[in-house]
Amino acid sequence: MALQQIVEQTVAGLGYDLVEIERSAGGLLRITIDLPWQPPAEAAAPEAAADAAAAPVPAVPEQFVTVEDCEKVTRQLQFALEVDGVEYKRLEVSSPGIDRPLRHEQDFQRFAGEVIDITLKAPIGEAAAGQVSANRKKFRGTLERTDAGGWQIVWSDEPPPKPGQKVSKKRVPAPLQALGFTLDELRDARLAPIVDFKGRGPKGGAAEG
Repeated sequence: MALQQIVEQTVAGLGYDLVEIERSAGGLLRITIDLPWQPPAEAAAPEAAADAAAAPVPAVPEQFVTVEDCEKVTRQLQFALEVDGVEYKRLEVSSPGIDRPLRHEQDFQRFAGEVIDITLKAPIGEAAAGQVSANRKKFRGTLERTDAGGWQIVWSDEPPPKPGQKVSKKRVPAPLQALGFTLDELRDARLAPIVDFKGRGPKGGAAEG
């Protein structure tokens, strides 16, 4: 059985989502897992949704992978990999970092509104370039859903003000730019590694075996 299939089946069987598999120098096998996510509309029961206007539902705090979760997956993966004869020297299971990869449609739904980094497989081309260099492949901006149901990234090329810098109220901000894309056009997509002490930041743990 292929490594991808072994890991996916093991992780899913324990109730987690597989985010990424990496093989590094020295025989390190790094597995990144996350807790399953459901869109808010699907998470609520139909009868609860019907009564939402009468009784507001308290917000459910977001949960994160713990060290105990990583240890449980590590133990099960060690057994599964040994049974199938997969060679590795060290196994590391961890939660996603602040540069979490986005691979599936559900990932983009989950992190809509966040700042992300994308790399296209091919340059955007002259027709779609506009003010953007036609050979540009990398972009950082806010992930948004388009009116047609697709995805776009929205950004401004104006540099952010430096700490302590005074910004004139009369200054006209640089225009926002947007680029629509499909998941098939992406070589890589990740959450931008921005540390926000009031929100998203490095959470969770790691376990090695």
